[in-house]
Amino acid sequence: MNFFEFKELSSNILCPPGNGVFTVNTAKERKELLHSKLFENSDNPSDEWLKCFDNIQNWNKTHLLGVCSDTGGGILRGANWGPLFVRLELLKELKHKNDFIDLGDIRVIPHLLHDKYLNESTLSSCKKALYGDKDSPHPVSPLSLVEYFLDHLYSIKSESNVFAIGGDHSVSYPLVKSWLKNKNKNNIKTALLHFDAHTDLLVERLGIDLCFGSWVTHILDDLPSPSLCHQVGIRSSGKDKSHWEKTFGVHQYWTKEVKSKGPTAIAETIIQKMKAEGTEEIYVSFDIDAIDSNYASATGTPEPNGLEPHEAIVILELVCKEFKVTGADMVEVSPFLDTGNTKGREPDTTLETSALISSLLIREMNKNGDN
Repeated sequence: MNFFEFKELSSNILCPPGNGVFTVNTAKERKELLHSKLFENSDNPSDEWLKCFDNIQNWNKTHLLGVCSDTGGGILRGANWGPLFVRLELLKELKHKNDFIDLGDIRVIPHLLHDKYLNESTLSSCKKALYGDKDSPHPVSPLSLVEYFLDHLYSIKSESNVFAIGGDHSVSYPLVKSWLKNKNKNNIKTALLHFDAHTDLLVERLGIDLCFGSWVTHILDDLPSPSLCHQVGIRSSGKDKSHWEKTFGVHQYWTKEVKSKGPTAIAETIIQKMKAEGTEEIYVSFDIDAIDSNYASATGTPEPNGLEPHEAIVILELVCKEFKVTGADMVEVSPFLDTGNTKGREPDTTLETSALISSLLIREMNKNGDN
């Protein structure tokens, strides 16, 4: 695939930033505000957005991708609005829209999850709805589309650094899966740094194998070793730490351990273990519920007694000094949810926290393009 063909592909399976949730009036003002901040001519966002693909061969900044899907969640829904709201907050934190290249949003049919769950009749009708062609070669479900798109992006520019905004945590499955395929193809030793209140190590949930509670399980075989998966902030689990580490071979650092030892000591342990296994590049997947619900309660599964924002930042900053971050995501931000934060500022505090952490990761990823 050449650059021209990639632009054509992108115009079919992506849409302008903020437009990934299919609505007529809901959040219309916020979408228009985002377009006014991103584009010189916000009256025609589609044309302005597609211009960025004309210069793909010279891209050296982090690529932003929105995945407005919450079908893989299962508690409180609303993470499909994360990409729009987090982008707006992120622009305040980064100060400049040129700190990233916005690829736009995956086109999401909100009832779907992955193409493997669909019969031929549904696939055909959805292809006709999305592409006007029931025989289109493109997938139709959000998880399938993310992997499909990134596989093509990495095929024409393997060093692309993508920061994605979800969406529920199931969207990390295709994000990490495609990133690992690309790195393995180029013989780069990788590791996953996963912040979360939950392990996401189920094999399936109610018969569905790809969802917010199981995605990590299904990418472990693509890592050089399961021990290169490091999970930070765990505190809500039906099993203890030893069960998960012995069963899956991962490393976990539960919140109580971060509190007792301090974030610096935890970071040093992670760095030591990653270095011992020859890690070169890492992917950071950040579920906002890793952060204590006093700071991040606008999410589907808010959990108390979590990480303070500064604890997560200390760990990230120290680990990022030692390894290149070449892929990352921020997921499970549900800005319309009110889950009872006593400060009464659920969306504001959650968005501020997510933007603070996201901006740190984008700045770290941009260092790769400056080298």
